[in-house]
Amino acid sequence: MKQNYPLKYFYEESTNAIKIQIWVTLIANLLLMVMQRGLTRSWSFSGLAMIARINLMYYVEFYSLFNHPEKDWESILEAAAGLPPQPSHFD
Repeated sequence: MKQNYPLKYFYEESTNAIKIQIWVTLIANLLLMVMQRGLTRSWSFSGLAMIARINLMYYVEFYSLFNHPEKDWESILEAAAGLPPQPSHFD
């Protein structure tokens, strides 16, 4: 049975290029699945893939980012809580 996939989703149209793109996608999905199994916090696969795509170019420690993603936000709030209140223009 022949499958007709539209070639608009591939970067190149040669047979070898399509095979390479499929293998790269399968390997990336496998890596994400392995990383997902090592996390203590539960993530959906699509959410994990989206956050990994966004943070791909940054040097972050994967497991600490995905196990506790709010850590940076909490540290900012703690630092802001220690500041004295700012006077308003109407005081």
